[in-house]
Amino acid sequence: MQFDQIVMAGGGNRCWWQAGFWHLLNETYPQKPSRIVAISAGAATACLLYVRPGQEGAQWGLNYYAKALANVTNNVNWLNLFSSKPLFPHDQLYRAALKNIIGDGFAQLKTAPQIMIGLAQVPSWLGPRTAVAVGLSIYNLEKYLKKSLHPVLGKKLGFERVFISAQSCEKLEELVELILQSSCTPPFTPVMYREGAAVLDGGLVDNVPIDGLLPALPGDRPQEALVLLTRRYPYPDCFVKELPGLRLTYVQPQTPILISSWDYSKHQLMPLAYEQGRKDAKNIIFSKAFDG
Repeated sequence: MQFDQIVMAGGGNRCWWQAGFWHLLNETYPQKPSRIVAISAGAATACLLYVRPGQEGAQWGLNYYAKALANVTNNVNWLNLFSSKPLFPHDQLYRAALKNIIGDGFAQLKTAPQIMIGLAQVPSWLGPRTAVAVGLSIYNLEKYLKKSLHPVLGKKLGFERVFISAQSCEKLEELVELILQSSCTPPFTPVMYREGAAVLDGGLVDNVPIDGLLPALPGDRPQEALVLLTRRYPYPDCFVKELPGLRLTYVQPQTPILISSWDYSKHQLMPLAYEQGRKDAKNIIFSKAFDG
């Protein structure tokens, strides 16, 4: 039960479920993937797994959030409506969390699997603000109404995927900026730019970035990839899909995760999401579906 590559979907706070699932899996069947493909908070989680390993690392991160968000009771600072201060606190809080959680463990990423972080480039025919409105609209249409596992409208409209290696970042600040770019979801965050081009949350192309996987060469054994989702889809808890050179094992939460992506006012639900991941892993990894 070894996976060559891992995919971590985006999902904001729900990605604590991925950390819980991964830790329980590794306590039972230690994994040594060569490549992790992730977007948004899934990318932050992928880095967390290696800069602060194991349950102790997750607990450190959860404790940090408990302190940092202790006085956050609302996701909108309405008192800032007529000032220059941000209406939403998320960008500042998330940026500080990434700096602190990755922090002095940044150097450990050099020995971690290659972590490829996905961004969505804005179509050339759309301005950044219009692209935000269009991109988020079609994203919500496909995810919440059509329940699409792999949406296609974003690509058809010209949103393009770009993957950048976490290990290519020479400084902590560069990695933090890269993860924020992959998580860029206005109005919670401002529109962000990379090399002069507007970029948005990688999920606007596909929130489950299997397009960053490397398939096996023809004639070789297919690459085994574990795909960790963060929301429920109309599929079994664990299911397998095969593509040329790839065998994908998808795993999703057995029940919807209670916390929502950007809800910092209910940070007490983060540990519950982590524990749900551990519980679901215990149930799923011993099932026949997960075993092949």
